[in-house]
Amino acid sequence: MPSPIGPRDAWDAALTGPSPDVVRVGLAVPLSGPLAMTAPSALDLAGLAVDEVNAAGGIGGRPAELVALDSGRSAGIVAAEASALHSMGAFDLLVGFHTSDVHRALEAAVAGRVPYVFTPPHEGGRTRAGVLRIGASPLEQHAAALTWLVGHRRARRWVLLGTDYVWPRAVHRAASRVLAGAGAEVVAEALVPFGPGDPTALLDLVLRTRADAVLLSLVGRDLVAFNREFTRAGLDRRVVRLSGALEENGLYALGGDGTGALFACMPSFAAADDAVDEGQLALQERHTLRSGPDAPVVCAYARGVYDGVRVAAALAEGRRPRRPGRRRPRLAQADGLAFRELASPSNR
Repeated sequence: MPSPIGPRDAWDAALTGPSPDVVRVGLAVPLSGPLAMTAPSALDLAGLAVDEVNAAGGIGGRPAELVALDSGRSAGIVAAEASALHSMGAFDLLVGFHTSDVHRALEAAVAGRVPYVFTPPHEGGRTRAGVLRIGASPLEQHAAALTWLVGHRRARRWVLLGTDYVWPRAVHRAASRVLAGAGAEVVAEALVPFGPGDPTALLDLVLRTRADAVLLSLVGRDLVAFNREFTRAGLDRRVVRLSGALEENGLYALGGDGTGALFACMPSFAAADDAVDEGQLALQERHTLRSGPDAPVVCAYARGVYDGVRVAAALAEGRRPRRPGRRRPRLAQADGLAFRELASPSNR
């Protein structure tokens, strides 16, 4: 099976100048940085979305073309580069999957100049004109999961651990409200810089506060590194962990987990056990047909990018985009190298 064609480099597209015969879809995905391990999944699913758009006649009768820029670098660099690239005609639409500090900087740089669709779970608050967020807010994503864990796992004493930027701070504010309403308490909170770092102080914090549970708002490789050290410290079998950023790539990198105490509340899971998502399964089948059996996994971030490309195409045609339906709250346990979804955590 021939390999599908990948996205074009954004600077290559910029150097050739605007192309009136195609619609260039800028794809800002983390090719470097803590989320880079999710990039192959995101690039593949964006490619699938463009293939399907083109098979249906393209965008306004013109074929769509993906151009990629690295959103895994610092927010200022990404925003400055995206602004310059757009001015040079490198892309006509922008679909972004990256951290929320990059999102805020990109929003300030390109809002009003180009339609911009931001796809992962977001930090909440207002958006600028021309910016569309299709992910869940911190409250939408975490409330049902936290409430379920308090009621079903007796998780009453929580430590909130995250990276020190926009999204984790918003998650912690939302979680504090939800936990107080559920009769639980936040016994400690810590925000750390990007980079794995030395987890000793964080592990000591969990031990010292006698926590029952930890809410993790670390992302990508930082989340993987912390979970590995959590296991080495012997905390994994007695302290519940919940993450709003753990997806299949992260679980694979972690080596799986069989403790029954690692949970995720991402909006989609490739391995939904007793609550099968037919749309997810169909997407996996089309992805495998396009990219072969060794294709990267369809993770939640990649599914968001797929949806984002389809939404951006509708915006470019002046159509009211068919936004992905609000998926019900989801909670899953890590089960080896897969996720076992818990059906309807908000209603159990």
